[in-house]
Amino acid sequence: MPTYKGISGEAFRHPLDRQAEQALRSLPGFDFVARKFVEFFAERPQFVYLMGNTIQVGPRQYSTIYQIFRECARDLDIYPEPALFVDQNAQANSYALGQEHPYIVINTGILDLLEENEIRAVLAHELGHIKCGHTILIQMAIWARSVATAIGERTFGLGNFISQGLLLAFYEWRRKAELTSDRAALLVTDDLNTVMSTMMKLSGGSIKYSHECSLQEFIKQSQNYQALDEDGLNQVYKFLMYTGISGTMLTHPFPVERLHYLQEWAVSEEYQQIKKGNYQKSPASGAVNVKVEAPTPNDEAEKLRQQIEELQREINRRKGG
Repeated sequence: MPTYKGISGEAFRHPLDRQAEQALRSLPGFDFVARKFVEFFAERPQFVYLMGNTIQVGPRQYSTIYQIFRECARDLDIYPEPALFVDQNAQANSYALGQEHPYIVINTGILDLLEENEIRAVLAHELGHIKCGHTILIQMAIWARSVATAIGERTFGLGNFISQGLLLAFYEWRRKAELTSDRAALLVTDDLNTVMSTMMKLSGGSIKYSHECSLQEFIKQSQNYQALDEDGLNQVYKFLMYTGISGTMLTHPFPVERLHYLQEWAVSEEYQQIKKGNYQKSPASGAVNVKVEAPTPNDEAEKLRQQIEELQREINRRKGG
């Protein structure tokens, strides 16, 4: 497997991820929420919960998974090594969180459904979030949503600042951040088919009938999904589903859409250059890209910010009607 010594998360960061973060940070209320998050959020209880209710992976606990995990962390040059936990949960899911001490949780559903090379892709994906400093904003988005939903205007004065537009921007960024971490999975596995088969199985894979699933058919499905955009109404439906106007805001792009983005990057010159060792380096070995200051918005970020504000107005109009 390739190893990317000293690589910076910016070396493989998806431009849509970067633009969405810039748009998020430029919205009114973000700085206030960020300050309140630091003031009120406590990371330790989550770690205590995981230590008490899951299995911490190590040399003598899930040793095979631990070896894969260590190789992935080495390949992305992440040090110190984050904690890894296995949760007894049949849902095939995983996530990375934590600010000062990042950690990854992987469900038993993942271990039962996927082959070892596909588990490697999942672990590399989650480590990609850590490498790029995503976990802080992900944690902030979860916290802001819970505060806005459960506490509202009654406590901390947050209700006046966590607007629907700010939450939409948080979730827009979360979806774009997944595209970056998919790239981390491709870099580590060095096998596009492995990452794509992982996405297929996580979309609707079956242990019993896995032999009846075709990756080529899933790729064709992705192409058919892209073709839906030829009908403008379908684009509206996609937009409504992602933003939660007709339901819950989605934290991830649809797998078939992620497939499309990853296929494009796999044949790009940028990807080939990284594989050759020509990539942006971190200021220190193992460093993750944790940014506190707001980057200067560029034209694309400003455009995205305006789209979020327009969506906020549309939500208000619908509520008023």
